[in-house]
Amino acid sequence: MEFRLLGPVEILWQGRNIMPTAPKPRQVISLLMLRHNTVVQASELIDELWPERPPPSAVTTLQTYIYKFRKLLLKQGLGNLLQTQPGGYSLTVPASSLDVSRFEEQAEEGQELLQQGDCAGALASFERALALWRGPALADVETGGRLFSYVTRLEELRFRILELRIEADLETGRHRELISELKSLVLAHPLHEHLHGLLMLALHRSGRRHEALEVYQSLRQKMIDELGLEPGKELARLQHTLLSDSPAELPEPPRRPRLGPAPSSAAPPGPAAAAPVPAAGAPSPPGPAVSLPPGSGPPAGRQAPPVPGSVLPPVPVPVRELLGTPAQLPAGLAGWVGRHDVLKELESALCEPDGPGADGTAARISVVTGAPGIGKSTVAVRLAHMLRPRFTDGQLYADLRGSSPEPSDPTGVLRGFLRALEVPASRIPESVEECGALFRSHTSGRRMLVLLDDVASSAQIRHLLPADPRCALLITSRRRMTALVEAECIELCPPPPEEALEILAVLAGRRRVEREPEAAHRIVELLGRHPLALRCVGGRLAAGPHLSLTALADRLGAAPRILDAARLGELDVRSRFDASYAGLTHAEQGVFRLLSMMGEAPFSAAQAAELLSRPVPEAEAVLEVLADNHLLATDRCSDSVGRYVFDRLTRAYAKERLEETLAPQQVDEEGGPVGPRRRSAGVETFSTGDRQTRRHASAATGRTDTTRRG
Repeated sequence: MEFRLLGPVEILWQGRNIMPTAPKPRQVISLLMLRHNTVVQASELIDELWPERPPPSAVTTLQTYIYKFRKLLLKQGLGNLLQTQPGGYSLTVPASSLDVSRFEEQAEEGQELLQQGDCAGALASFERALALWRGPALADVETGGRLFSYVTRLEELRFRILELRIEADLETGRHRELISELKSLVLAHPLHEHLHGLLMLALHRSGRRHEALEVYQSLRQKMIDELGLEPGKELARLQHTLLSDSPAELPEPPRRPRLGPAPSSAAPPGPAAAAPVPAAGAPSPPGPAVSLPPGSGPPAGRQAPPVPGSVLPPVPVPVRELLGTPAQLPAGLAGWVGRHDVLKELESALCEPDGPGADGTAARISVVTGAPGIGKSTVAVRLAHMLRPRFTDGQLYADLRGSSPEPSDPTGVLRGFLRALEVPASRIPESVEECGALFRSHTSGRRMLVLLDDVASSAQIRHLLPADPRCALLITSRRRMTALVEAECIELCPPPPEEALEILAVLAGRRRVEREPEAAHRIVELLGRHPLALRCVGGRLAAGPHLSLTALADRLGAAPRILDAARLGELDVRSRFDASYAGLTHAEQGVFRLLSMMGEAPFSAAQAAELLSRPVPEAEAVLEVLADNHLLATDRCSDSVGRYVFDRLTRAYAKERLEETLAPQQVDEEGGPVGPRRRSAGVETFSTGDRQTRRHASAATGRTDTTRRG
């Protein structure tokens, strides 16, 4: 029997595909195949099938799917492959029967051969690995959160092996044959620096230096136009090589030598003559090729033949050495505005000798927190790009999805980091503790920047901290990270009016803002100077060049739900608040809704306790939870008593939730209650806990509870 996942999912038995056709059983079987020979918990399978809200019959339905799959295997006499384990199920599959295992085995073998200098053997292994793919992974299976993470990993690994196969092709002298393939890949990935570098190398070694330089200039212009960035130092170094004087026809590059080859019998006796190696950071001397890094020059006792008009031997830098530094930072935001003080403070904390971590035993850590959509990730990515020249050994990035229902597993993040650091898959351990230890070992002695976006808590990143003081860790979170006492914490607030106005001007057009300055200021204040909301409204203005700012300001001022305007395509301020709201307990959600009646003025814990009819300490504890989640801001400027205040859009969101709770429930066809539907949050059901919210709100607003009793 053969199990195939690299393309349409198939189970082949005697040449016949016996995979079920129903969508959800295919999901269950695919997850069991990917996690073969391990126990898959029933809860994991249920989360995969129903990520939002499992039905009451979820367990029974899952058992039915498992029963049908076992019955299918029994027909082939293979019922023992699927075993019921405590809490879950396991599918016993030999590695040789699963195309994913064979792919990973061939990929790992190819990487090891490439490291040993056997480019021909590595090329054969990579080609065998890629030949197993029949299309996108799990091409005909609906993927939930877990399957999607596996598909993403497999597709990333496939792309990496494709790059390594091209590198091996280059090292074996097949640069001319690669040009057309690389041009197609560059068209499909117009901002991929590595692929552009490989195409430049292939053109350079084919005697088409002018085309290679054109590739660099084209990529540089695209990066400046779309990202506001220059190409990395590796491509700049390659361009420097191409601009150097060189013969009209370059010699064929020799194959990468094996490690420790036997010296040639024709070599003269005597000490080895090593090629000169420039110091780190020194410019490459003129010549047709880049200088060799230590350990990759000609074998001992052998001198490379000189090339007329050149200083160095005509052996290019191995592709791995030229383009292998991890640079995982996402693209920065075009049209950057302001936040200069915040960036300066964060830069000082991560780089200054007397900042956190100055004792020389720990990496420097900075945390950026703030309300949903306030610009935490944008600031962090901007800073990380600014600091790239200081962290020359690479930059690692991971989105930990801390505000989602399923935060990222630290073990998976660590494995991704280790793969980026060229650790073979066979050497990556299973447990998070061992992965963390190996990660610390591989970052020791290196200058690396790690950016962890949307962190749920300090516990989630405990094993993701590099230990070397030359490294730095930059964190964003919607929650205050008070447990990281060694970190420099920056809490983002709405930008000042002039910066908020500049955001609107950059997107909508400076002349329009200058023509209607009063209306522009009204728009900025009505949106609470919220950066994401300003980008949504600015995008709408850019799409409607004839729309008057005054008319838009009047519309926003009269809108009953201003968050409807703070949405543009995938940018949606309300959805950001939804994620933070969903992380609260039911009681905390009720308090958050009621507090919207406090108005926009600061209020104390005693005033909130009076509204909530709760003791002051109990109310204050909930207020601190809301403040920790940045659903309330703290105002301690007016007097010594701690006060709380709503940002404008946060209060607008809380009022929406309160109004939905107070709205009369509809009745479905069977006479049952149906809660109000929201455009971005789905159906919200009510429980007895909401009656207290309605009672308090009715008393405070003079409304009567018209909710039908079921």
